[in-house]
Amino acid sequence: MKIFMVSSEAAPFSKTGGLADVLHGLPAALAQRGHEVAVFSPLHRVVRQTDSRLAMRDEMLAITLGAQKISARFHETVASGVRHVFLEQDGFFNRDFLYSTPDGDYPDNADRFVFFSRAAMEFCRETGIRPDVLHAHDWQSALVPVYLKTLYRGDAAFENAASVLTVHNLGYQGIFPPGVISLAGLPFERMFTMEALEFYGKANLLKGGIVFADVINTVSPRYAREIQTEQFGYGLDGVLRTRRDALFGILNGVGYSAWNPTTDPHLAANYSPVNPANKIACKRDLLQTFGLPMDLAQRPLFGIVSRLDKQKGLDLLAEALPILLRKKVGFVLLGTGSRDLQETYQAIGEKYPDKAGVRIGFDEPLAHKIEAGADLFLMPSKYEPCGLNQMYSLKYGTIPLVRATGGLDDTVQDWNGRAGTGNGFKFGPYLPEALLFACDKAIKTYRNKKQWTALMANAFACDHSWSAAASEYETLYKTAAKRLARYRDR
Repeated sequence: MKIFMVSSEAAPFSKTGGLADVLHGLPAALAQRGHEVAVFSPLHRVVRQTDSRLAMRDEMLAITLGAQKISARFHETVASGVRHVFLEQDGFFNRDFLYSTPDGDYPDNADRFVFFSRAAMEFCRETGIRPDVLHAHDWQSALVPVYLKTLYRGDAAFENAASVLTVHNLGYQGIFPPGVISLAGLPFERMFTMEALEFYGKANLLKGGIVFADVINTVSPRYAREIQTEQFGYGLDGVLRTRRDALFGILNGVGYSAWNPTTDPHLAANYSPVNPANKIACKRDLLQTFGLPMDLAQRPLFGIVSRLDKQKGLDLLAEALPILLRKKVGFVLLGTGSRDLQETYQAIGEKYPDKAGVRIGFDEPLAHKIEAGADLFLMPSKYEPCGLNQMYSLKYGTIPLVRATGGLDDTVQDWNGRAGTGNGFKFGPYLPEALLFACDKAIKTYRNKKQWTALMANAFACDHSWSAAASEYETLYKTAAKRLARYRDR
């Protein structure tokens, strides 16, 4: 199949979170299975700074945005058998951040990503790409399925193109004033309705994608069920229930070429499931990196790498940490996000300098060091569509401690010491007491070396590579094609 993916970020070129990792692993896995895959994403400033292999294409297109025509150029490169095309428009994408600063979203995000989605369609049409699948990711490209069924309906370039929308996080929907519909060049009276993009008096781009895509999927089976409930639906649960027959959940994979303790170049020492002895060297290196005392090497060390956001449970963890740190444990954190949470965790680091290490920012090598050097990896998310770090942690023999939601619940099985089953620790209620109860169970298990060794072995045995997920996406694409055929026959 010819698969054209549209995403606002894609590792290793640009990244704020798990979306970029998916756009690194899934396209490569599909390419390995013989498909022709292209990924279309913006030429963010970070892309220019980190990759010198980009080749500028000859095309310069004028993209319609409302009443304007705005020029765009394109660059491309090939990585892991995947063609990456980057949209150059410096006024929109040559910025320090991808979507927002620590003080809030960019005020012109509607213009930026309407332009991005329209440019994806025009690039396909003007360069002769004839995709079998147009695969949009999250709200930033959710107009692609809308365009396919409206402005570009009947266009020869998209004659056989089925549309897939992957919802990586329903909490972010692209909600703007109604004028965004005209900005996108869509017929206002038809599209500003409850059956289309209207959402409590505003326009919701993600809703549009959900309504118009041939199939929709989320990034774990449980999350696909959760978002059809009022608690997790963020106002779209009713729309999703009406499309339940076209809604699927496919658990993300992870890229073990980059995340593998046997070969990871960022570690002080490599280790493997067969010979995990060097994990202690990674723990000592991590303590040294954070300036923490070496006596913590003999105590449970909790680690977290996360966006500092309430969705990730960082407010809950902040409540629990003063109690947790009164126990004989250590804690390290790497992350960036909202200013108030950054300040909260910096204050915790200053208050507990002999137990807590805090780094504000993004540091890929340090993220790897935490995965390898920590004993336990914390993910107390309020909700989590899939989560990747718990799967990285399992590969590193670092035990995930998670809240039982979304993909965390799908991938982590609570440890049962008597039966010797499970690969981590889970808690349910979103309460500091529930988190601390799970931490106490983990600490007790850590002190029982026989049980801890068995738990690590269970973790090491887990396999969440992209090959299984890629096979499921192939089936999803075929389902989308069948639904498109039925739509045309109506």
